[in-house]
Amino acid sequence: MSKYEPLKQFLVAKGQGAIPMSFEEIERLVGEKLPPSAFKHRPWWSNNPSNSVITRAWLEAGYKTSSVDMAGRKLIFRKTEDLYGKKVSLSLKDRFRNLRGTIRVTVDVDLTEPVGETWHAVDGSI
Repeated sequence: MSKYEPLKQFLVAKGQGAIPMSFEEIERLVGEKLPPSAFKHRPWWSNNPSNSVITRAWLEAGYKTSSVDMAGRKLIFRKTEDLYGKKVSLSLKDRFRNLRGTIRVTVDVDLTEPVGETWHAVDGSI
């Protein structure tokens, strides 16, 4: 049994579409401190199943991490499957929620305007 089994069981028991948690709440739930990399590296919270034992725990419970706030030390677990194993469809807003705050564009920038760069096919010729 994984040391993160209590997190998995907690998520399964909750069964809600979104479960906000602090890193501290996760530590209390599993009964020990998270590794230092959990506080320093955003990829530690990725949903890659080969990432870590804790990742497999939340994925097996039918959840994925989202809205990971490293500075605030909190995140949201979002349900990916319903009780029958059917994938939960996320709204467009939820799909892009993880990008919030990652890019800032000043008001005088037109993102639809061409930048004048010429791109070449990656075939070895330039």
